[in-house]
Amino acid sequence: QVQLVESGGGLVQAGGSLRLSCAASGGTASVYYMGWFRQAPGKEREYVGRIRWSGIGTYTDYSDPVKGRFTISRDNAKSTLDLQMNTLKPEDTAVYYCAASTYITAHQYDYWGQGTQVTVSS
Repeated sequence: QVQLVESGGGLVQAGGSLRLSCAASGGTASVYYMGWFRQAPGKEREYVGRIRWSGIGTYTDYSDPVKGRFTISRDNAKSTLDLQMNTLKPEDTAVYYCAASTYITAHQYDYWGQGTQVTVSS
């Protein structure tokens, strides 16, 4: 079992920045990837990006809407995952979730946090 707890959400003006963190605990040795997702009101959950959690090197991947504005980083020693969000837009408003995948292909995420609200005002 992996437990995930997000923090850092809040209200920010368009063009501003916000940093989200996700604290992982439990069986993190079984995790291959950690990812961020978001869900806006009335919309389906959307993939934001992911980072390889285990092994040497840091592979990251981002969805097109956030590429160049968001950066995912990890600190395995502290078991934390961060999402640095810059140049925020009102359409970035959503509940943001971190998730962990025990699949080497990351085609499915097994564990989810409770989410943290990000609101971007225009």
